[in-house]
Amino acid sequence: MRLLKVATCNLNQWAMDFDCNLNNIKESITRAKGTGAVIRLGPELEITGYGCEDHFLELDTVTHAWECLKEMLLGHWTDGILCSIGMPVIKGSERYNCQVLCFNRKIIMIRPKMWLANDGNYRELRWFTAWKQKDHLVDFQLPPEISEALSQKSVPFGYGYIQFLDTAVTAEVCEELFAPMPPHAELALNGVEVFMNANGSHHQLRKLDLRLRAIIGATHTRGGIYMYSNHQGCDGGRLYFDGCSCVVINGEVVAQGSQFSLKDVEVVVAQVDLDAVSSLRGSLSSFQEQASCKARVSSVAVSYNLCQSFNLKLSLSSPLKIMYHSPEEEIAFGPGCWLWDYLRRSGASGFLLPLSGGADSSSVAAIVGCMCQLVVKEIANGDEQVKADAIRIGNYSDQQFPTDSKEFAKRIFYTVYMGSENSSEATRMRAKTLADEIGSWHLDVCIDSVVSALLSLFQALTGKRPRYKVDGGSNIENLGLQNIQARIRMVLAFMLASLLPWVHNKPGFYLVLGSSNVDEGLHGYLTKYDCSSADINPIGSISKQDLRMFLQWAAIHLRYSSLADIEAAPPTAELEPIRSNYSQLDEVDMGMTYEELSVYGRLRKIFRCGPVSMFKNLCYRWGARLTPSEVADKVKHFFKYYSINRHKITVLTPSYHAESYAPEDNRFDHRQFLYNARWPYQFRTIDQLVKEVDGDKVAF
Repeated sequence: MRLLKVATCNLNQWAMDFDCNLNNIKESITRAKGTGAVIRLGPELEITGYGCEDHFLELDTVTHAWECLKEMLLGHWTDGILCSIGMPVIKGSERYNCQVLCFNRKIIMIRPKMWLANDGNYRELRWFTAWKQKDHLVDFQLPPEISEALSQKSVPFGYGYIQFLDTAVTAEVCEELFAPMPPHAELALNGVEVFMNANGSHHQLRKLDLRLRAIIGATHTRGGIYMYSNHQGCDGGRLYFDGCSCVVINGEVVAQGSQFSLKDVEVVVAQVDLDAVSSLRGSLSSFQEQASCKARVSSVAVSYNLCQSFNLKLSLSSPLKIMYHSPEEEIAFGPGCWLWDYLRRSGASGFLLPLSGGADSSSVAAIVGCMCQLVVKEIANGDEQVKADAIRIGNYSDQQFPTDSKEFAKRIFYTVYMGSENSSEATRMRAKTLADEIGSWHLDVCIDSVVSALLSLFQALTGKRPRYKVDGGSNIENLGLQNIQARIRMVLAFMLASLLPWVHNKPGFYLVLGSSNVDEGLHGYLTKYDCSSADINPIGSISKQDLRMFLQWAAIHLRYSSLADIEAAPPTAELEPIRSNYSQLDEVDMGMTYEELSVYGRLRKIFRCGPVSMFKNLCYRWGARLTPSEVADKVKHFFKYYSINRHKITVLTPSYHAESYAPEDNRFDHRQFLYNARWPYQFRTIDQLVKEVDGDKVAF
């Protein structure tokens, strides 16, 4: 037997905070060594943080990374343990995303990333160059101050692996795992047994299974130990990196870290038998044949044994059942952990949420309540960092700290019901009941006097006073009156967030939380600069359908029972007067259901459909109940309002990224915001197609 103990980790790094990141790396190495591990893998670009973006273009960022690496190599951190550490490296005039492989206070080799992530949320080609020389390793001259400190002038640089006396180890960086021809396939044929994948992978609902299938598949048919490390937390932007570091041997998961956590450092350890890899490979005829005619990959020799022989005092890690969260749990824990990172790192003293009693704002309130529960639970489990942050944010004194989530919520969470003459008693009571269940400091405010003052000012200026449509007003008047209410609520929310801490003799300020969902953003069913305008929004990339399922789940599992009634209520903005024969409803206002909006969003973004392609797809999907003419009307209606309202996306509040069809145009969905909303060519093509099929239904 060749027993090998390996350690991978989830690290909660913060882009450009080198002190924080270095301390987390050191702590992870210390814990790994404490378990007896001889290999330690950290996440991609862990020294700088993954989300530095254009800071990667600054020479200071690269220089500081080298300084941090030098500090580790001059200390005891790499003694007796192979450490794969992620950082940017400049070679010549090119900047590379690299894994620096260190052992016994020396750099053994530097492995630059060959396939860069450059779609969706990723823009690595903006900052890095892909390494293209696969045939040999090159000599890299270390920066003078590093060379002098380490008494090491140069290191091998490029695509290759490290050959120890008893096994071969290599690095594979993030996107390379998912490439059509991944490096691990060729490296396995060259005898590499241990693969270290440093990752920067963000959370997205229902995505984890795709990632784990790729990791498992890497060794299922070719054998090997696959180590996966990831960031975990909000490192300064819209993304939440969702950890789940793991170790896989021959296609079986033997160690798995948490997906969501408040911990800054989590180390995942496994003890494996490398002879199991040799045995599997030796039993596969196709593997043997392909290995006999492989293209040779360069290597670096290290005269050191990593493995131990048979020893009953050392236990082997056994295959385990993979832990998956339900989508409802993902919505609770992912945004909850993201909010905690944002709160503790922003310098704020809490959150303020305009709570309408509707599904969206109630979902945000429940997520904050979940965050408070997680904080109290982690403190009870002995996490001193979470405890210190909670004491500071909650303004505790006399050695007190949070022990009850409702008491903690009362200190750091304000909710405000901003009612008007158009609000119902039902939503008012729902908001108050939920606030009581969570423990927030709840206010009930009537905005009618402010609305009336603005209308009087408008009347003094113009001589006219607008009326609602139900009272005989025009569509323009009706919309204007709704927008006034919505925007007043935004102004009031920010005023309260900045001044309420002062009123209550508390330090700091409060972050205003937004609560518009992804479908409303896609359609534009929101007022520009209303309560959708906030500091951050934990649900801005979550669909209405998923939020409704979350509310049902949270009513039971978070013990906020009022959420069941909130979920059952029909969605309404309550911006128009309620009459015996009229009540404003979201889906009536939009002219489409939230379920239909999700379909449009997925076809538009995920399947890259324009109006004509969407029409053709929906003719098949909805053909059993709608004629092609009816499908055409729905597609035109969606694209009309999508294009008219696209400008609103440019000012949407920064939102937690959770959905693959999010319309957020800052980094994920780059499109124009000035459209010809008539789409003349596309709609004319659709009309011609309808005419050609003469309204026939699809045959099933």
